[in-house]
Amino acid sequence: MDTRPLEHFLALAETLHFGRASVSCHVSPSTLSRSIGQLEHRLGVTLFDRDNRHVALTHQGRRFQQFARETLEQWEQLRQSMMSEAQALAGEISIYCSVTASYSFLYELLSEFRRRHSRIELKLHTGDPADAMARVLSGSEDMAITSRPRHPPEALAFKSLTRSPLVFIAPRSNQDWIPPTPESPSTEQWREVPMILSEAGLSREYSNTWFKALGIAPRIYAQVAGHEAIVSMVSLGFGVGVVPKIVLDNSPLVDSIRVLSVKPELPHYDVGLCVLERRLKSPLIRALWDEVIER
Repeated sequence: MDTRPLEHFLALAETLHFGRASVSCHVSPSTLSRSIGQLEHRLGVTLFDRDNRHVALTHQGRRFQQFARETLEQWEQLRQSMMSEAQALAGEISIYCSVTASYSFLYELLSEFRRRHSRIELKLHTGDPADAMARVLSGSEDMAITSRPRHPPEALAFKSLTRSPLVFIAPRSNQDWIPPTPESPSTEQWREVPMILSEAGLSREYSNTWFKALGIAPRIYAQVAGHEAIVSMVSLGFGVGVVPKIVLDNSPLVDSIRVLSVKPELPHYDVGLCVLERRLKSPLIRALWDEVIER
């Protein structure tokens, strides 16, 4: 069974860019274009609206995207099930996480798994943890290491790996805008503090709730993707940030930062592995999932 046309279609549907999609599929743009054209000819519909500048999915393309994902998943589940019966799991698992998570959890998570399943290839993608669940829900990634949201989507399964407090951090150098008594926060102390916060995600939600309880809106100096960038900007003296303590503890800039003893404290960050519940039918995904001991 040749699944490459479906893989080509899904790559283009995700990137909406022939160049990037062809690189991810390891084919030339002309080969990719020909593969898409053959699919459209066989289906009798246009899957993409495209010109020299833009590529967009048509209504029929969005319908076919769901079919393509489900078909590849079912094919992979069948293939892996047969290999599992033969005691020879093989294939590929993609995992998405932040840079900090990659060196905080992956060795412990994967070292023994790799020894037992040497024919399974692991693809690691790093980026903003705020994007992790969306990438799993969309099918772009098989699994992700991310924080558990307040209300996890029903479609996701989640196993906790660790808990980390969220902390307010400031530069070690003295700045006149650093609150002198963070353990007794007041509107006057925090109204003019330049804040460096995540663009989105759980830490931003908790920060907004904290400031709302104080009765003010935070004075945003910068909104960034990824907690590591917040640590960097705080160390340079641009403002006060909010990050999981695990990020600070693993940062090379930890000696340039101090943690503010802010009260009330922010909620803890529950960090774990998430996967689509239906993907656990795959012997490949299930093998790694069963490897994880929930904390």
